[in-house]
Amino acid sequence: MPERLQQSAHEGGFTRPELPGEENDEPRLKAAGEVRPECACVLRTGKKTDNARGRAAMIGSMQRASVASLSPADLAQLARQIKGWGRELGFQRIGITDTDLTDAEARLLEWLGRGHHGEMDYMARHGASRARPAAILPGTVRVIAARLNYRPERARESWAVVRDGSRAFVSRYATGRDYHTVLRKRLQRLAERIGTAVEGFHYRAFTDSAPVMEVELARKAGLGWRGKHTLLLDREAGSYFFLGEIYTDLPLPIDRPQDDHCGTCRKCIDICPTQAIVAPYQLDARRCVSYLTIEHKSAIPEELRALIGNRVYGCDDCQLVCPWNRFAPPTAEADFAPRNGLDDAELVTLFSWSERDFHERLAGSAIHRIGYERWLRNLAVGLGNAASSPVVIEALRARADHPSALVREHVAWALAQHEKPKPVTRKISE
Repeated sequence: MPERLQQSAHEGGFTRPELPGEENDEPRLKAAGEVRPECACVLRTGKKTDNARGRAAMIGSMQRASVASLSPADLAQLARQIKGWGRELGFQRIGITDTDLTDAEARLLEWLGRGHHGEMDYMARHGASRARPAAILPGTVRVIAARLNYRPERARESWAVVRDGSRAFVSRYATGRDYHTVLRKRLQRLAERIGTAVEGFHYRAFTDSAPVMEVELARKAGLGWRGKHTLLLDREAGSYFFLGEIYTDLPLPIDRPQDDHCGTCRKCIDICPTQAIVAPYQLDARRCVSYLTIEHKSAIPEELRALIGNRVYGCDDCQLVCPWNRFAPPTAEADFAPRNGLDDAELVTLFSWSERDFHERLAGSAIHRIGYERWLRNLAVGLGNAASSPVVIEALRARADHPSALVREHVAWALAQHEKPKPVTRKISE
């Protein structure tokens, strides 16, 4: 699944581009005139006119109008311009929705009650606040949702890597630069652009960094529909995209949600290597490879290790089989191009990296967030599932006495797999 895996876990499903990160909230909206590290907006004063045509013209010419002075016609014009500015900044689509998440809140609480969030305690800690944007940032009445494609054009074909047990499969959203950095800066620029047109515009931008129901908000904003794998889908982009949001007090007109186009298809359910999609639109994160290799901090359950195969960071299987991803265009973002050969690296090579290598090569990558210890844990599982060879066994033995008990446990398991007698296959004559 993508980093983001698209934060479906926040909503009773499970993710995007990457799994959700820990929250870092500030309990108020930012004014567009505040100068801060995250919001370098400069407050300017523009002339105001009393008629709607004059106010719309002010918006169009980037002169500032106050929020209170904007008529419905002005707000509709501003919404159209926000979408245009978003496209200029490289977003593929912008949508706007209200903050009513009543139905999603009920599904979220049910999902948490089943324990499907696993070790993601922060999700239970914030609970229903995820479904109440105004509780997180008082004054929020609208959410501007943005979509940014990430499918790398020159990455090695994913199935070819998954089926080659000597290689390490890394979810395609994570082979390049950390999407948090890229998307956060882009959202900030969009918010600043709005701030140059509207005086008194308050907001805060989010990208997988707070208790935000990203997928549900994006669905309501018309950016796609929820697939049975819990990711957001669009007929023109599939599911290979990141999501970001701007909470705001601007009472903009809202967009219409898309219809569901999954029909009777269940390819994503059937392909899941650990059968984590327990029913359409329901995912048990405790079995999800993306969760196990990214969010799960302790030992990977032994009964699931063989099923993980060589997926060392995330899993894209449910996306790879989705018919709608045949239409997913490659990204134009150079930041999302594969780095350090992560689209086709050997397990043994990655396992040989020192901790210094890990930090130097993966700084600025989403993978860096899990740390060196869990990186080795995941690679040890991959090597345990690889074909036996002197090179593989030697690599594992070199880490057998690693200082980390977590790493030692998974290395011991991996070595044990290579000591098991291999089944003898007999050719059956016709």
